[in-house]
Amino acid sequence: MDSSQNSGGIINPQQNSEASTTETTSDDPKQNLNQVINSIQKTLGLIHQLYLTVSSFNVASQLPLLQRLNSLVLELDTMTKMVDKCNIQIPMEVLNLIDEGKNPDEFTRDVLNGCIAKNQITKGKTDAFKSLRKHHLEELEQAFPDEVESYREIRATSAAGFEVRSCCLWGPIFMNHPNDELF
Repeated sequence: MDSSQNSGGIINPQQNSEASTTETTSDDPKQNLNQVINSIQKTLGLIHQLYLTVSSFNVASQLPLLQRLNSLVLELDTMTKMVDKCNIQIPMEVLNLIDEGKNPDEFTRDVLNGCIAKNQITKGKTDAFKSLRKHHLEELEQAFPDEVESYREIRATSAAGFEVRSCCLWGPIFMNHPNDELF
């Protein structure tokens, strides 16, 4: 039997409270969240124990009932103190979905579908601009073939002129145009 339990599987509130206060001294958000989750699970276990005690209540089970009630109150108090250290922001839409009895995963699905739709719209716009650029170059090439050829040479030279240089003394990598001086 664990030293934190009395006879009958009841958690000793004093030892439970001491263990909870030593666990909550961390400032790590993930650890704080895990502690709150563990406290919620412990609270649910205590509520289940209370349910079992109340459903089979008799005069002899009054003391265990009071001990379990005290344990529940202490755990709820500990949970309240831990919650202050957790900064979790939940979108109101998720809370509204939960209030309406819907699955909160619907919110995530809707957000992802919205992002996909916006991405497709943006991709369509990008493709339209590429097509427009190509069409303009074709039209310009018919009207001004020498200028378009010179433009394409400049673009090719410019694109090839960007080179990656590393500086041995400082270590960072610089992107330079051939006309720019490094030093």
